[in-house]
Amino acid sequence: MIPRYLVDFDIQNLPQVHTDVMVIGAGIAGLFTAIKASERYKVLMVTKKSLLDSNTRYAQGGIAAVISDEDSPAYHREDTLVAGAGLCSPSSVDVLVHEGPDGVKDLIRMGTQFDLEDGEFALTKEGAHSQRRILHANGDATGAEIVRALSEKTKQDPNIQIWDDHFVIDLITENGVCYGALVQSPEGQKIFVKANATILCTGGAGQLFRYTTNPDIATGDGIAIAYRAGAFVQDVEFIQFHPTALCYPGAPRFLVSEAVRGEGAVLRNINGERFMERYHHQLELAPRDIVARAIVDEMEHTKSTFVYIDFTHESEETVKHRFPTIYEFCLNYGLDLSSDWIPVAPAAHYMMGGVKTDLYGETAVSRLFACGEVSSTGVHGANRLASNSLSEAIVFGRRILERIHQLTPLNHTPSVTGECLRTEHAKQPIVEKKLKLQKIMLRYAGLKRSAEGLEKGHEELKRQLSIFDSCLSKREEYEFANLLTCALLTTEAALIREESRGGHYREDFPEKNDLVWKKHTVFNREHGITEGRIDDV
Repeated sequence: MIPRYLVDFDIQNLPQVHTDVMVIGAGIAGLFTAIKASERYKVLMVTKKSLLDSNTRYAQGGIAAVISDEDSPAYHREDTLVAGAGLCSPSSVDVLVHEGPDGVKDLIRMGTQFDLEDGEFALTKEGAHSQRRILHANGDATGAEIVRALSEKTKQDPNIQIWDDHFVIDLITENGVCYGALVQSPEGQKIFVKANATILCTGGAGQLFRYTTNPDIATGDGIAIAYRAGAFVQDVEFIQFHPTALCYPGAPRFLVSEAVRGEGAVLRNINGERFMERYHHQLELAPRDIVARAIVDEMEHTKSTFVYIDFTHESEETVKHRFPTIYEFCLNYGLDLSSDWIPVAPAAHYMMGGVKTDLYGETAVSRLFACGEVSSTGVHGANRLASNSLSEAIVFGRRILERIHQLTPLNHTPSVTGECLRTEHAKQPIVEKKLKLQKIMLRYAGLKRSAEGLEKGHEELKRQLSIFDSCLSKREEYEFANLLTCALLTTEAALIREESRGGHYREDFPEKNDLVWKKHTVFNREHGITEGRIDDV
C-alpha cells in the first residue's frame, strides 16, 4: 500500500508560510496561471529546479488555435476528437477550441512573439490537423520563447514570490480539503505552505522510460502527490511516444518536431525505402501512435535501432530558417538536416492521462487544482493532437482563476501528522533503482504491450515498494517514490484495458473495442479502481 505521506512530520512543529495561491511547477501552465492569479492575489511559485526548467522549453512545434479565416472551432474540434480515438470529453474539447484564441492573445499581451509572415501569423500544419493552425516562434523554438516571455514577466511581478530549488513532498489535506503543501528547502528544512488555493502544474512523467524527450525533472511528482492526497488519477495507460527523436551515439533523445514532417519530410528505413504507405493513408502525417509503431515495426524487420527522417528535398536556406534549433542541434553531432538523412527512433514524450479535473481545473480534493500535462481534463483522450498541450495549459489556467475567485479564505489550520514510524534507510542506491524501473517500463509498458509482459513488469515494480518503508530525506528519493507510484498505476491501467486505442497498444488485443472499453480507467487511493464515463468530467 502506498502511504498517505512520504515523511514523518507534525504540522504544529513546522514553520508556516501563508499565501493566497500556491503554484507548483514552472512550465507554461505554472507561469501563465501564476501571472493571471497575480492580478488579484499574492502568489507563491514553487519549482524544484528553476523557472527555465520544464517540458515547455523543449516544445518545438507550436501552439494550436483557430486564427485563420479558413479554419473554424468545428474543424479543430473534429481533429481533436479523431486523434483522441473516442476517449475525449466533447465538453472539454469545446472549451479548448473556443477559448484557445483568447488564450493566445493573453500570451501575446504577456510578451510572447510568434513568427509573422507579411504581417500575419505564420501558421503551419502538423500531423492529424486538417488546417494550418499552429502558431510558432523562432521557427522551431516556440516553447523556449513562451517560457522566456512568461518567466521575465513573472520575475518582474511584485505579487509573485518564486522559490527555486524547493521540493513539494506532499499536499496537506484534512476532510477532503487541500490546505497547501509540505515543502522542503534546498537546505533540507521542511515548511508548511498554507494556501487558499493550490495549483499543480508539475508536468508529466517521461522519466518513467529510459528513452524520453522530457528533461530529468519529469518524474510524475504531481500525479503521485495528488494520488496520495485523494484525487482521482485517470487514463495513465495512454502514453504518447514521439515517433521521431534523434537516435545518435552520444546525443540525448532530442525531439525532431512533427512540423518537419508537416513541411514534407519523409521516413525511410535503413535500406532507404519509404515505408509509411504500408501503414496508413496519411503517410508520415498519420497520428503519432501509428507512426511510432510503424517505425518500431520497420526497426524490427530490418534489425536496426533507428530509421531515417529525410528532409533533403528542401533548400539549406529554408531548413535553417524554419527549423534553426533542430538544424543547429544536429550540426553539433555532425548531422546536416538539409543534406543528411537523420537517424530517429520513438521516445516517451507525453502523458495523456493525469489528475482528473472538472472543466475549471478542480480535482476531487477541494481547493486543489491541476493544469497542463499533470492534469486529465478530457481534452486529449487516448492520443493528444499535436500542439494542443500548450493551448490546454492556457485555456484551463484561465478557467482555474474563475473558480478561485469564488473561494472564501481558509481560516482553519489543520492538525495533521504524518506518522509512519519509518526506521531504515534505502539500501540500494536510488540511481540503480531508477534505471531498473525505467528498463522495466521500456520493456513491458512501452509502445507494444501484452498481458504477460505487463504482469511481469507489475510484479517486478512491486518488489521496489520497500522504498515507502524507508526514511526518505533527499529530492531523488522523493522523485523515485513518485515515479514508482506512477509506474504501478500505469502498468495496472494498461493491464486492465484489454484493447488497443490511441497511445495504448496491446499485441494480445490489437483491436479497439468500443462496446466494452469506451470509458476511462480511474484510480483512487482510498476507493481503488473505478470507471469513468466519457464526458463525466
